[in-house]
Amino acid sequence: MIETPYPLYTALSLAASGVPVLPLRRGKVPFGNCRTCAGNACGGRPNMKTAGPCRCPGVCHAWAAATTAPAVIASPAWAAAWRQAVCVGYHPGGAGLTVVDLDNAAAIAWAHGALPATRTVPTTRGEHWIYRGAMRSSNAVRPGVDIKSTMSYARYLGTGTGTMTALPDVVRALAVKKSAVVRPAQQVIAVPAGPGNGECRHRTPAYLERGIAMAEQRITETSSGVHNAVYRTFLAVLSAHGRCGCLTNAHITRLFTAAQAKGESARHCLEAWTNARTTLGV
Repeated sequence: MIETPYPLYTALSLAASGVPVLPLRRGKVPFGNCRTCAGNACGGRPNMKTAGPCRCPGVCHAWAAATTAPAVIASPAWAAAWRQAVCVGYHPGGAGLTVVDLDNAAAIAWAHGALPATRTVPTTRGEHWIYRGAMRSSNAVRPGVDIKSTMSYARYLGTGTGTMTALPDVVRALAVKKSAVVRPAQQVIAVPAGPGNGECRHRTPAYLERGIAMAEQRITETSSGVHNAVYRTFLAVLSAHGRCGCLTNAHITRLFTAAQAKGESARHCLEAWTNARTTLGV
């Protein structure tokens, strides 16, 4: 693990530039709460969506302890933590920043092809790409990629190289929750009814469920060419079920959620769905 010499001095320097900081112990994790705050018995900070120290003087509540106040950072209550600290952590969102944490060579290669260039900082195994702008943090947005911004912390590993650029929409789109309900339309997708006044010959739990589950799996297991894989999968689903009226928003949401878990935005999902329908004429 990369250690920071004289972490207190580094922390004070960062705080002076407006970056909220906190000490990190071995394992690059925050220190545990004090006895008063153990198990969040104190009720936590009044507003855990903002950075800052707890009401007690200790280094409590992980990322929420991050502060720019030199009197707190260098206080006797924090002294023991700094003596044991191996590196400095900071709250990216509190500084108006977002860190895209790339954990391996494959993730770095993906970023070079998918993300706009920005300031880059080497890490133990990968790189931090730092953008100007805050957003919701989210782990494992794709293999080897975490997003650290609001309500999160990152290690300070130096100033890095390159010019910091504005947070792009492609990074914001990565943080779509896997459980989020995505509605490509406000109603069930309208498709022409098939024979039998719209009676679906596929409307059996086993057949329809198997088809949607296989489509989700196909998207989830895609390792490259996600855009094309999503479109081809949507095309296959619509070929089988697009004319019989059995597809509902619940089915489409499952497909969109699987695609977004692989990094597709809601807009790209809707475009792929619309293009597939146009191709098939449904």
